[in-house]
Amino acid sequence: MKKTNKIIIAIFIILTILGRNFIVNADENISIDAKSSLVVENKTGKIIYENNSEEKLYPASTTKILTAIITIEKCNLEDVATVSSSAISNIPNGYVVAPLYVGEQIKIKDLLYALMLKSSNDAAYVLAEHVGGSTQGFADMMNKKAEEIGCKNSHFVNPNGIHDDNHYTTAHDLYLITNYAMKNETFAKIVSTMEYTLPATNKYSQANRIMKNTNLFMNSGSKYYSKYVNGVKTGTTQQAGNCLITHALKDEMEFTTVVLGAKTTDSKFSETAKLLNYSLNNFTYTKIHEKNDEIKKVEIPNAKDNNKELNILIGDEVKVFNNINTNAKETEPEIKLNDNLFAPIAEGQEIGEIKYNVEGIEYKAKLIAGNNIEAKNFFEENKTVVIIVVIMGIITLIFFKKKNKKKRRRRR
Repeated sequence: MKKTNKIIIAIFIILTILGRNFIVNADENISIDAKSSLVVENKTGKIIYENNSEEKLYPASTTKILTAIITIEKCNLEDVATVSSSAISNIPNGYVVAPLYVGEQIKIKDLLYALMLKSSNDAAYVLAEHVGGSTQGFADMMNKKAEEIGCKNSHFVNPNGIHDDNHYTTAHDLYLITNYAMKNETFAKIVSTMEYTLPATNKYSQANRIMKNTNLFMNSGSKYYSKYVNGVKTGTTQQAGNCLITHALKDEMEFTTVVLGAKTTDSKFSETAKLLNYSLNNFTYTKIHEKNDEIKKVEIPNAKDNNKELNILIGDEVKVFNNINTNAKETEPEIKLNDNLFAPIAEGQEIGEIKYNVEGIEYKAKLIAGNNIEAKNFFEENKTVVIIVVIMGIITLIFFKKKNKKKRRRRR
């Protein structure tokens, strides 16, 4: 093999490894062809990138995130559901199934893995009927739950995203639903699983129905693999296009990306990769203060003379989310102390608040007293007045004594 070819192959391998782990920084001017896209840092709610995130679009199987979290909140995972004929017959040709069989008794836990990994539409209908009594009853629960979460532009008519003109949402609403769901440990565990095998049941004697996760970011054999991604859901229909929601963790950062209406299966992953790449490599959390850091010192006017100085400490650690090009530690804080700050003051007492505004996000922490401050006693606090009163009293006494002497002389 020629030396030049070896060099080219070596460079290709290095670039491939870098790409798989999202090391290369993305250009800040991200170009996404999908109909709608959004990236949010979950802890702060800061939007990193958005394009048409409030546009009403068809969500396809990303719908199942809401179905799953409602089921988890309403059911015991060991409960058993029975597959009805309507759960099977409602599915048009071409849509993914587990498959399940009429009369099959299967645990809620197993149905959830089928729902979220393989994207089984029959599992969605079985769960909807078990939890909501009917598809319509469950759809009502979905819309109520979405509203509770904060969704403003969504309407759901089924539990799986099988196309219906009246079944729609937005990238922003899907972010809200996903962020809510990922806070549930059971949900997060399910969507981070790569493979799950359904057990044998009364209608299916073999344990060979393997549910494989369709998220290529979690597949170590995929060119899109990322060690940072731990969910969440793919979705595709002809009307919705290609959809993908991911959840990624790096250090203390937590990102949710939403891509709706991508042109191809590959592009929903490649465009999400751009969003993840930029977010993971261009942002960080910066610690500005440790808990109990001294902020400043002030004199308390009515304190004892030998104990006038109050150390003001920050009550909590302060970390801010910022672009790596921002020197967050140089941010000037706004400090507000309580009105009428007078002694006595106890160590640890809350005495005010400190605020930092970094890239449009406000961070607050309480301020506390770092030491005890004792108040002057009456004499110490009114020393001058007391002295003046005493002097005036002495002068008055002398005056009256002299006056009385004069009166006695006159009488004689």
